[in-house]
Amino acid sequence: MNFASTFRSLFLGVAFAIAAVTASADNRQGGADIVDTAVAAGSFKTLVTAIQAAGLVDTLKGDGPFTVFAPTDEAFAKLPAGTLDALLKDKEALSKVLTYHVVAGKVMAADVKPGKVKTVQGQSLNITSGSYGVKVDPAKVVQTDIMASNGVIHVIDTVVLPQ
Repeated sequence: MNFASTFRSLFLGVAFAIAAVTASADNRQGGADIVDTAVAAGSFKTLVTAIQAAGLVDTLKGDGPFTVFAPTDEAFAKLPAGTLDALLKDKEALSKVLTYHVVAGKVMAADVKPGKVKTVQGQSLNITSGSYGVKVDPAKVVQTDIMASNGVIHVIDTVVLPQ
């Protein structure tokens, strides 16, 4: 074996060892949590701002697992004029609205069944399905199974409000 092939073998061995250690560290860290995943997506700026204003960042970065029905920026834009501003000024009301979008546990789209599902807020969301797809209260689910280290995000087109 010449120097070049010995060096290449040694280099590949070190590279594989580094890759294995990195993968192991990523598994321990679990990758991006729900908040970081939402930030990276780029279409949840309003949701992330609301999570920060409600003081829920640490909760949604916690162990979970959580299932989040995440309204897009466009969903927040559909709220009646002044509603979002009022919620951002009322931390308790904002927290109730946001936690109404969160279910304890990791529920993948394939596991969703029509019916009531209890939210972290305490009330239940109504899940329906039909030719229109899947709805959560009046919101249509437009994307499913966005994985995070501490749960899953399902994207909805409307902000759902507790009764």
